[in-house]
Amino acid sequence: MRTIGFSTGALAKGDFRRGLALAREHGLRAVELSALRPHELPALMEALPDLDLTGFEYVSLHAPSQYEAQDERGIAKLLERGAEKQIPVIIHPDAIHDAQAWRHFGALLLIENMDRRKPVGRSAEELAHFFDLLPDAGFCFDIGHARQFDPSMTEAVLLLSRYKDRLRQLHVSEVNSFSRHERLSWLSWFAFQRIAGHIPEKAPIIVEFVVQPDEIRPEIEFILEALEAPSAADRPKAATPKLKPVPAAGD
Repeated sequence: MRTIGFSTGALAKGDFRRGLALAREHGLRAVELSALRPHELPALMEALPDLDLTGFEYVSLHAPSQYEAQDERGIAKLLERGAEKQIPVIIHPDAIHDAQAWRHFGALLLIENMDRRKPVGRSAEELAHFFDLLPDAGFCFDIGHARQFDPSMTEAVLLLSRYKDRLRQLHVSEVNSFSRHERLSWLSWFAFQRIAGHIPEKAPIIVEFVVQPDEIRPEIEFILEALEAPSAADRPKAATPKLKPVPAAGD
């Protein structure tokens, strides 16, 4: 079975301790410590040495998604505390102003493909520039971003084919027209099912949409079905998922 878990930001926005506690309570095997906003990062990094991460097969950190260029080296310096514990750091390519600030992270830096609102990093070709700048970096494949950018999923296959040797983690959600992360719809389920065979089973999955605690398990089962590559004999059956997604809750 694939290793799967949630971002702490999806489980408890802005409260990494609560998110981590929920992940443990529900027996998740993976967790991403989220600091998507720059002001969230210092507290997370200060707490990191004392956080109990035992029991998780995979742990990663998500760097802030936006910040001023003059703050980049300070943010990278804080994230070094994660690298010292061999925790991978996810970064958005449009947040890379000075590649030199990140080069020493080596393979622990994972560059994520972007959604269509971003000016860079959306396609395999656009990401090539950043991997040229950071040749040791790994790849975080955001399947929701890829589908929003190209609903045919052709670009998703190109990303997986070109960077399969760098792939270290998946982000899973449906990304709507406003670039917000939501739970999977039927359309996403079918789109993800079509490319499931291109995604190595060893790549850990981090879910990014917001859920209530009692929704965690049903959503995980639905995602695992979407990413289960059908054999040739089973393909006719694969068009009908066994579970239905939970209706989206209002904000």
